[in-house]
Amino acid sequence: MNIMEKFRFPSPNPQVNMYIITYMSGSYKVKGLLAEPKDDLVYDGFLYLRGGIKSVGMVRPARIGQFASEGFVVFAPFYRGNRGGEGDEDFAGEDRMDAYSAFDLLKQYPRVAKNRIHVFGFSRGGVMALHTAIHRKEAASVVTWGGVSDMELTYGERKDLRRMMKRVIGGTPAKYPDRYKERTPLYFLEEIESPVLIIHGEHDQNVSFEHAKRLEERLKLLKKPVETWYFPNYTHYFPPIINRQIVSDLCSWMKKQALT
Repeated sequence: MNIMEKFRFPSPNPQVNMYIITYMSGSYKVKGLLAEPKDDLVYDGFLYLRGGIKSVGMVRPARIGQFASEGFVVFAPFYRGNRGGEGDEDFAGEDRMDAYSAFDLLKQYPRVAKNRIHVFGFSRGGVMALHTAIHRKEAASVVTWGGVSDMELTYGERKDLRRMMKRVIGGTPAKYPDRYKERTPLYFLEEIESPVLIIHGEHDQNVSFEHAKRLEERLKLLKKPVETWYFPNYTHYFPPIINRQIVSDLCSWMKKQALT
């Protein structure tokens, strides 16, 4: 197992234990948060891939505990360069390896059921989740919530992110189209075998609804199993009561996929 260190972390959920994990991703020591129910049972694994970059969109313990309390062993990598981890995060570039290695960690974890590991991505994590399923074909299911699917589209829509994207990716889509294409899972969906659930608010201003539609259309064209839960009244962030219900519903959906 590629766990280098494991330290107890104060859990906001009385039914869930949490740990800060240091694990290997290539040659880097990367950190993440592990959450598991307080018992000795075996559960489905749940790879939680956060959005944002660096301190924006950081993993929230309460959110991770929420998924663990639904009956999962959850691991949420912080990505390289964060919270004391080695390397430097690069917005769905080489840091995708951190997600693949985190999937492998769950695969080896003794409390995770064999062949029952699910991948979840929120916002930028949507790209990470899709790439993980492309490279780890045994993923039981994939859920992308408000997820990015096209990096060039993100560059076009998010003027506030352009400076960061030019710095991290090395230039604009016009100058380096291959660099953006290589980060965009839409071009590699032939390789995906897991069922996909797309959750998106149609008024999302952070990651436009167009990302969801492009992903849905491409998956359907390739005759891949895909389900969509679209919400015409919501943005990138859903009201708490709705959010909790969707969490419960998507967790039930995941477990059903693992049984088929």
